[in-house]
Amino acid sequence: MADDCFAHPRLAAIYDPLHPDRSDLDAYLRIAEESEARRVLDIGCGTGTFALLLADRGIEVVGLDPAAASLDVARAKPGGERVRWICGDATHLPSLRADLATMTANVAQALTDPQTWRSTLRGAHDALRPGGRLVFETRDPASRAWEDWTRESSYRVTEIPGAGSVETWVQLIEVSRPLVTFRWTYVFAADGQVLTSDSTLRFREREEVERDLVAHGYTVEDVRDAPDRPGREFVFLARRP
Repeated sequence: MADDCFAHPRLAAIYDPLHPDRSDLDAYLRIAEESEARRVLDIGCGTGTFALLLADRGIEVVGLDPAAASLDVARAKPGGERVRWICGDATHLPSLRADLATMTANVAQALTDPQTWRSTLRGAHDALRPGGRLVFETRDPASRAWEDWTRESSYRVTEIPGAGSVETWVQLIEVSRPLVTFRWTYVFAADGQVLTSDSTLRFREREEVERDLVAHGYTVEDVRDAPDRPGREFVFLARRP
């Protein structure tokens, strides 16, 4: 199940203007280039920003996400017809033989259930050609990112074309390591509607992730620093032998 910030049509429609800075995707674009990827599976593609950046470079892309509302936004974007959009998860995929599979932003951490996490690793492995790569990021638990998830540090008002003024903020709900739960609140000035979206992320240690990758048939090639969050995140690059 997708969180409401992706699954609720009104929230999916404003996701991109609320998150205009996607410089975090630059590292993934570089990995696609260094991998000479011609076919990419974007797991948890959301509103399709990264998938469309790849398609703009002539890459064949499959965008996969369980949130139909987010995929509706993705399909409606310029160039959306160049991507194959699939509503679902990585456990039931057609044969793809992708050169690269990606899970950007919070996707890997949002897979909180151990069985779902393992099934996703297996599904991505099956979708890759021999020699294909999987890349994803996850926050280093030692950085304790959740300590900054407060209304005081996150409150803002955004003017969104077609939606008007929207107030947003995040607040921490529960820390029960390795799980951390938080809530986003959205207030629409146009009609006063208040919507919330609760999310839970799993904070895995580096050694745990490496063990899981090896157990599911990957070779861990590299563990890099995230350029947009130096010292706070791991970027895992693994290969299907």
